[in-house]
Amino acid sequence: MILCAIFIASLVVSNLIFQKFFYWDFFGIHTFEISVGILPYPVTFLVTDIISEIYGKRKANMVVTTGIFASLFSLLIVYTANEVPATLWSRIDDELFTTVFGATTIAVFASITAYLLAQYIDIHLFHFWKRLTKGKHLWLRNNFSTFLSQFVDTFSVLFLLCMFGKIDWGLFSGLLLSGFLFKVLIAIIDTPFLYLAVYGFRRYFKLSATEEINFTTA
Repeated sequence: MILCAIFIASLVVSNLIFQKFFYWDFFGIHTFEISVGILPYPVTFLVTDIISEIYGKRKANMVVTTGIFASLFSLLIVYTANEVPATLWSRIDDELFTTVFGATTIAVFASITAYLLAQYIDIHLFHFWKRLTKGKHLWLRNNFSTFLSQFVDTFSVLFLLCMFGKIDWGLFSGLLLSGFLFKVLIAIIDTPFLYLAVYGFRRYFKLSATEEINFTTA
């Protein structure tokens, strides 16, 4: 439940804050220019990898599906809040609210489309590498599954946002490169945290190195 909550919170928040962009100079090697919405999003892939490793492919897919409903429900709330009129004394008027959250509908649509493709690809590839390596080399399945799925995610969401006119096409290639490289970097950085989480879960549930929780007996 806690992992699911972290996953859904990261997913929903990334859709709400995506309109702000920031830059990050990575030790003079590359300057990232990316949306702040990308900050919580890699957490979703870390969480699904943890769930895949401990709870299995079926539970990971269930969490991804749950995230779809959470995104759609958040969209309904934002849409309703945008439609009701602001009072004269409201510190946030209708125009400012629409400026900040008005693009959320397109953002959620683009995010869900990219999210579906990327997350299911990530889970499928994670278990493909797990079977191929017979449960060994956790770092390999974590990173190799995430690299491809993150490219699919970054490409899909930017393509849809550009197609709907929310982002200029001239920014597409730069944002794609920055977004993908940033996600790859985060995927590499989060590998020790994945090992730590998997170790903790295996010790807590008394699981062997390749064992997953059996919910018929757990």
